[in-house]
Amino acid sequence: MSNYFSNIPDFEYVSRLPDSQIGSYIKVKNLFKGARLREDILQDLTVFEKYQIVGDDRPDNVAFSFYGDSTLDWLVLKCNNIINIQSEWPMTQEDLDRYLLNKYESYDNLYNGIHHYETKEIKNSQGVIIVPEGLEVPKTFSVTYYDMAKGQHISSLIEETNITTEITNYDHDIKIQNDKRNIYLIKPRFVNIVKGDLKQEMKYEKGGTQYMSPTLKRGENIKLYQ
Repeated sequence: MSNYFSNIPDFEYVSRLPDSQIGSYIKVKNLFKGARLREDILQDLTVFEKYQIVGDDRPDNVAFSFYGDSTLDWLVLKCNNIINIQSEWPMTQEDLDRYLLNKYESYDNLYNGIHHYETKEIKNSQGVIIVPEGLEVPKTFSVTYYDMAKGQHISSLIEETNITTEITNYDHDIKIQNDKRNIYLIKPRFVNIVKGDLKQEMKYEKGGTQYMSPTLKRGENIKLYQ
């Protein structure tokens, strides 16, 4: 993220360290000045490309694989509105194994415990979907529908059909992790546009007593977002 943080402007505030002198300031990066992708870019699906995170890849690995530049890891995160990488990025296999065992306390609970039930796809005799696949339902779920081609009501209870699937604790958590692997990335030819927007957005607006330069503000009560 080095090229991202180099664009973040600074601010100075009055030092309150024990050994500081009167009128001395401390300069730090204004981390509240976060860049956003332009709305017209976010809403244009042709600008993005689907990408699947592989194995234990980190954002910098993805950036290098897709853009040939690992320092564009910030762009990978921005494209997917990821703020907390600890909870919004797929876990490494080692971390996932440790997390699952701690959560379910035993391998038996993990692999054999039932988390919930999901529907199987049900179609009528004409091929029309009556119940889609993957709906979370109670164990006792049943369905009755009228089949026009047969001219009768069809009941899953009468038919004795198995219309639900058991989803184990393991399957449930693995699906959550796999869903996180499906992300979107801005196509490489649009990267320079985003970089230009980043530099422009990170600049402070001129005006006021706190303004020192486009990259620096000073004061005790700084409006960090401007």
